[in-house]
Amino acid sequence: MATFFPKHTGELRLREPKAFRRFSYSLVEMAIVTGVLVRLYRLVILTHGSNNWLYLGMTFTLGTIFLLGMATAHLASFPLQQYLWRAPAFALIEVAAEMATSALLIALGREANGTVRAHWDDWFGLARNALLIRGLSIILWGLVLGAVVYLVRRTIVHEDEEANSAATS
Repeated sequence: MATFFPKHTGELRLREPKAFRRFSYSLVEMAIVTGVLVRLYRLVILTHGSNNWLYLGMTFTLGTIFLLGMATAHLASFPLQQYLWRAPAFALIEVAAEMATSALLIALGREANGTVRAHWDDWFGLARNALLIRGLSIILWGLVLGAVVYLVRRTIVHEDEEANSAATS
């Protein structure tokens, strides 16, 4: 198993990260792209979807997996201590980007609000729902992810350190 925390700096291997990995380091860029894509995905689903419960459940699940996957990809690039501020910041920027996209779609007459087109007076309700649903989902996911990372590091890394110390003695 690879050592993630080498004891000597000579053991470090510097590699240039792949494009998506480099992209995942940027909080603002990652959250903006996520917000725009989530809003466009929502638009496509609401305007071109069906009323079949299975279809709606599958599309909701795929959207949630994408949203939380992008948040995970960003958070995974940073230490556990930074999750406390990065998850809420990601949520706020994601919702802001989503609502900017929504405003553009309302101006173009394309934003859906249920089965009808949204108007400017619907925008605050859409923003509130996005903040409550997607914003809280990201924050709660960050807490769950942080707890899982903490537990895994505490148990598995501790077991690996014990095994390494037993092997060297």
